[in-house]
Amino acid sequence: MNTGDPRRGVRDRLRLSRTSGIGPVTYHELLRRYGEAAAALAALPTLARESGSPPPHIPSASQIEDEIGRLSRAGGRLIDRDEPDYPRPLAALSDAPPFLAVLGDVALLGRPAIAIVGARNASGAGRQFASALARGLGEAGFVVVSGLARGIDGAAHLGALDHGTIAVMAGGVDVVYPPQNRGLYGAIAESGLVISEMPLGEEPRARHFPQRNRLVSGLSLGVVVIEAALHSGSLITARLAAEQGRQVFAVPGSPLDGRCRGSNNLLRDGAILCEGPDDVVPVLLPMIEGHALSKPTARRPAPMARAPRITPNDDPILPLLGPTAVDIDELVRQCQRPAPDVLIALAELELTGQIERVAGNRIQRVLGVSQKDAHQH
Repeated sequence: MNTGDPRRGVRDRLRLSRTSGIGPVTYHELLRRYGEAAAALAALPTLARESGSPPPHIPSASQIEDEIGRLSRAGGRLIDRDEPDYPRPLAALSDAPPFLAVLGDVALLGRPAIAIVGARNASGAGRQFASALARGLGEAGFVVVSGLARGIDGAAHLGALDHGTIAVMAGGVDVVYPPQNRGLYGAIAESGLVISEMPLGEEPRARHFPQRNRLVSGLSLGVVVIEAALHSGSLITARLAAEQGRQVFAVPGSPLDGRCRGSNNLLRDGAILCEGPDDVVPVLLPMIEGHALSKPTARRPAPMARAPRITPNDDPILPLLGPTAVDIDELVRQCQRPAPDVLIALAELELTGQIERVAGNRIQRVLGVSQKDAHQH
């Protein structure tokens, strides 16, 4: 083992973890084989030649110092897998990230967590349920983990802001994706935690999202899936959760809504039905070692930037609606637009037959009517 400068050892391990072609499993195998990162780095060119692989790109010491410095100036830090702050559920996995970049309240990593994931094009009812579920689980003492995506992810983060939420990024911890969630990202960085295994400044690519999903489930004791279509990323998260030994919960949805086919299939395959926090908390409590949950003090979320006014070419309302009716006041809140603008847009959608009003000041989408069909009426 390395008996020299501990700081040098950490930087060597970071260089090894950032070397091209070295994933978490290979990283851990190299450390087991060579005992220290410096020896593994020295052996990489020879290993590449013997295997007929191209020479690996190994970041220089100055590049690593630059990454650490930029993250520090942004208010963040790196957590080594060997540090006490590294989350224990994640550390137990064979493909645990060697390092985590974090911005915000690191203490959240020491609390029991539950993930909530689902459709990006979620209905208003689905978002409302996700927010309420996250709030209830937060009040019960759980940290809510999700991926900062549009739809269910964003609603879950919003519901949990007062009690603790973790956003797992597909790119660098400083790269906001999607850009529409910049205000939510700022609120989480202020009162929750933003986390990534990627280098600072790394733009998210398609291959990064399954890697991100394994962290969402790996940080958590269980995963709740809300409105997941067939072959969706949320089902990947559910599969990874099952492989990691986590509990999988699913919220039942309308059989008429394609957004719910995947999550309904999870229920057929043995997922635990979830209709509220009372279906989740009793299942997870026995998994928490030796102490009761402590209920955190509510925190004031950071202010979110006001979204622009609705225009005819940028209608955020229709994707929120499904065959399940949603309260109009709740829809106005989720749109984060001036109420008069939302009401005018609803009137136009109703006139074109795309939505209909039901009892109790609620609205729902009329299935089978596309925007193209509506414009022909």
